[in-house]
Amino acid sequence: MRPAPTLLVLAAAAAFGGFAATAIRDAMQSPAQAAEPAAPALPVPTVAALPTAVDGQPVPSLAPMLRRVTPSVVSVQAAQRRQVSPFGNDPFFRRMFPELSQERIARSLGSGVIVDAANGYVLTNHHVIENADEVSVTLSDGRTLEAEFIGSDPDTDVALMRIEAGDLVAIPLAADARLEVGDFVVAVGNPFGVGQTVTSGIVSAVGRSNVPGVGFQNFIQTDASINPGNSGGALVNLRGELVGINTASFNPRGSMAGNIGLGFAIPVELARGVMQQLASTGTVRRGTLGIDTQAVDARLAAALGLDEPRGVVVTRVHGDSAAGAAGMRTGDVIISAGGQRMDDPLTLRNFQGLQPLDTPVVLEVLRDGEPMKVTARLRAQPRDGASYDERLAGATLADLPEVVRRQNPNARGVLVEKIEPGSRAFRNGLREGDYIFAANAGEFRDLAGFRDTLSDGTRQLVLRISRGGRVGNLMME
Repeated sequence: MRPAPTLLVLAAAAAFGGFAATAIRDAMQSPAQAAEPAAPALPVPTVAALPTAVDGQPVPSLAPMLRRVTPSVVSVQAAQRRQVSPFGNDPFFRRMFPELSQERIARSLGSGVIVDAANGYVLTNHHVIENADEVSVTLSDGRTLEAEFIGSDPDTDVALMRIEAGDLVAIPLAADARLEVGDFVVAVGNPFGVGQTVTSGIVSAVGRSNVPGVGFQNFIQTDASINPGNSGGALVNLRGELVGINTASFNPRGSMAGNIGLGFAIPVELARGVMQQLASTGTVRRGTLGIDTQAVDARLAAALGLDEPRGVVVTRVHGDSAAGAAGMRTGDVIISAGGQRMDDPLTLRNFQGLQPLDTPVVLEVLRDGEPMKVTARLRAQPRDGASYDERLAGATLADLPEVVRRQNPNARGVLVEKIEPGSRAFRNGLREGDYIFAANAGEFRDLAGFRDTLSDGTRQLVLRISRGGRVGNLMME
């Protein structure tokens, strides 16, 4: 009986495979033109260990750098005391039965970075300690200390605290942290309250300014894991220098869903500038060009004689403004500021909010279709109401929070940040938290516009305000 063809083929393949394997094995084990047979292979060890060196070079490790960095990163515990009543927010019953209210303490965790050992300065995020009644800091060696609040800046999410203790270790701030995509970075913080944790990754992007729910933005984006509790912690380079303050992670399913490789950090240059202002005055002042603008669309581009719709057109130059002093005019089209392309008013406002006061800013402008450069120095607007009108004496004014403007690009007006009880503004009915968005002299977008609106010294001043969702008019006497 003859073997089946399939069996013959398999037998031949097996024979060829065995021959080929033997030939390849002999070729690999014996050098070409070898005079002696190859030495027998050594037995494979049953327990393998990672080598301490490869090709004579030590195996790379972040451990030496982290031993210097981790003592500078702290855990931040914030506590907020609340009175909880069984009657909810009903003001009548809360007053009638105050003894039934109970105190509840809401606690939150975050991270911080010691940046000045001599003064005990600790940087963290504003949202970590926002509305906190008590803040404490736990060092890497286990000591827990009460922290003193120095100041914070909600629009950049930077806050400064002070602690008093010996043997503090400050992290060095990178003198030149011009990061590039692909640079290696390490995040250190206290995610989920589990204790100090280190994660690593690369810089995924720089100059990010489209993160939802945050104010002025110029973020470093990284794929190093940043989770709840990492906020306020350190982002360092491989030299162990601080290059950023971890502030946010983005996840469409919410932050508690965990990290998906989209973390954001505040650049150290921005954090350093905010910290210096907070350390000296406790507040941050920002400058402005003092102009109103709108995006250039196809219709405006045709009307202005532009080849393409790009840039922002100046619709109003306010009196006594930085733009006015620099010679800017209505109809000028700003196409870049400080070398950064400008495509809409939000980008221009974000750029202004990140610049130090009185810093010269070079604007590339198209005037009547012709390119030119204008240098302006951003000016801070006064915040005391009396600087605008004596009838506003006692009020402290501020531009709308940038996060509000990002949520509603059409938002306009100014915020009554503080009010002195018994002051003229108080007697006229203004209250802390009021939004003033118009006067009988016209509407305005910000402090510069408000000042310009009142510059004529109108005899009768009526303000249109929003308070608690309700809109009404106030007569200023």
